[in-house]
Amino acid sequence: MDQQEIAEFISVGTDYLWLDKIIEQTADKVVATKYIDPQLPVLASHYLGFPLFPGSLQCEACFQASNVLLTRILPANPGYLPVIARVNRVKFKRLVRPSETLTIQVNLLDRQSKAIYLRGRCSVAGQTSAVLDFVATEAELPQWKAPETTSAP
Repeated sequence: MDQQEIAEFISVGTDYLWLDKIIEQTADKVVATKYIDPQLPVLASHYLGFPLFPGSLQCEACFQASNVLLTRILPANPGYLPVIARVNRVKFKRLVRPSETLTIQVNLLDRQSKAIYLRGRCSVAGQTSAVLDFVATEAELPQWKAPETTSAP
């Protein structure tokens, strides 16, 4: 699955997609990659003079990969969206620098009703950069209404 297919599959814009491709997918695991392009806008500000791919975005990459896995576990319910309900035991173990390729792996740990327990691991060249446990579920989407615009006289 390539980046465009992933974006459509998990309903996220490509400007906020932290996965390039899915390289493995089973009933209880998904593995993806993300090349950390030196031209990513976030690297210009995090940190000045010493660019790093943020740990929070490594977590987000795990969340996005889990969304691919969740589509196999949770039935598609119109009006519902998979969401992250809890994040536990987050550890950052290695800096991720421009031009490196991040490998993202998410494993299903347990399922209790609609609560899906997962573990995410990000790594570069086999070295762990982040690990986290998290819980996903589905949330009902409220009826969203575009704000009314008023035009100046």
